[in-house]
Amino acid sequence: MNTQHQLLIGDVRSVDLPPESVHLVVTSPPYPMVAMWDEIFAQMDPEIAGLMSSPWRAYERMHQCLDSVWERCFDALVPGGIACINIGDATRSVDGRFALYPSHARILSGMIRLGFVPLPDILWRKPNNSPTKFMGSGMLPGGAYVTYEHEYVLVLRKGGKRKFTKQEADNRQRSAYFWEERNHWFSDLWTDIRGAVQTLNKAERSRSAAYPFELPYRLIQMYSCYGETVLDPFLGTGTTQAAALASGRSSIGVEKGSSLVPAITRSLEQAVSLGQERVRSRAQGHAAFVDQRLAQGKILKYRNEVLNQLVTTGQERRLELWEPVSIQALREGAWAAKHRLLPAV
Repeated sequence: MNTQHQLLIGDVRSVDLPPESVHLVVTSPPYPMVAMWDEIFAQMDPEIAGLMSSPWRAYERMHQCLDSVWERCFDALVPGGIACINIGDATRSVDGRFALYPSHARILSGMIRLGFVPLPDILWRKPNNSPTKFMGSGMLPGGAYVTYEHEYVLVLRKGGKRKFTKQEADNRQRSAYFWEERNHWFSDLWTDIRGAVQTLNKAERSRSAAYPFELPYRLIQMYSCYGETVLDPFLGTGTTQAAALASGRSSIGVEKGSSLVPAITRSLEQAVSLGQERVRSRAQGHAAFVDQRLAQGKILKYRNEVLNQLVTTGQERRLELWEPVSIQALREGAWAAKHRLLPAV
C-alpha cells in the first residue's frame, strides 16, 4: 500500500482544495485571545490589532477568521466526513479585567451554522502538577479562579452518516480497531496523553503549541480508513501528517509560511519509525489482552486470520495492521510512503 502526502504553503482560505476530496479533518487552530497567537490573527485580519482594547470584539473577529477556514473544510470533506478540532478556551486579563473566552462554544456555533452536525466531544485533560496551580490570588472567596487543565476535541460531521460503496465498505472492514481499543478511545475523557515537547529552533518559530502525536493518531484510527485523506488546515510542525503516514492514510497539510518546512519534513521522516513502533505496540497490546482474557477464563469466539489472533467481536476478523516502511520526496512539498502488512504472529 502507498500513501501520498502533500504540503500546501499559503492561507488555507485561498489554497486549492478540491471539493469533497478529503475524508477527515484533524487540526488545532490558533487559539483566539491567547497572546502567542495575536500576531497570526492580525495577519489574517489586520483590523484585529486595533481591537485588542475591546477584547470581546477582537475575540469575535478572530473567530470570524476561523469561520472562513471551517467553511473551506466543509467544502473539502466528503459527505458524512468528520472534522476533529482540538481547541482550548482562553483566560486573559485586558485592562485589569479577567475573563474566560469560551472558544470551543463559539467554534461549535459557527460550524453548526455552516451545516456541520455536532457529535459527542472529548475532554482532553492535561494535568498541571504545580501545588499553586490556581489562578488569582489568596484564600478569600472571589479572589481565585479554577485552573484550566483541559482542552476540547470537538467532533463534527458533514451532514448525515457517511455512505460507503462496496469497495469502501471492504476497506472499512480492514481498517477496524480492536474491541479493547474501542473501549479506551471512545471515552469522553482522555487523561493518558501528555502535552508535546517543543522541538523547534529559533529560525522556525519560538513555540509550536503542537499537540502530541498520539492525539491525531488516535482520531485518525477512529474516524477514517486506510488510504483515505486527512486534512490539517493549520499544519504547524506536521504532527497530523506524521500521524496520517503512520496510520496508512494519505494527507494534505496547509501551513501559511515556509519557515516550518524543515520541521514538517522531519516529522514525516520520523513517522516511519514512529509508525512501526505504534503499530507493533498495538499488536503486542492485543496479544497481552488476549492472554489476560484467557487467564480469566473468558471465551473469545472469533479469530483474526490475518494476525492469527483471537478477537472479541466478528467485526475484528478482517482487521489489518499496516506499518510504514519508507518515505520518498517526489518534489517540493510532496512525498510518497510505502506500507507493508504486519504478518501473523
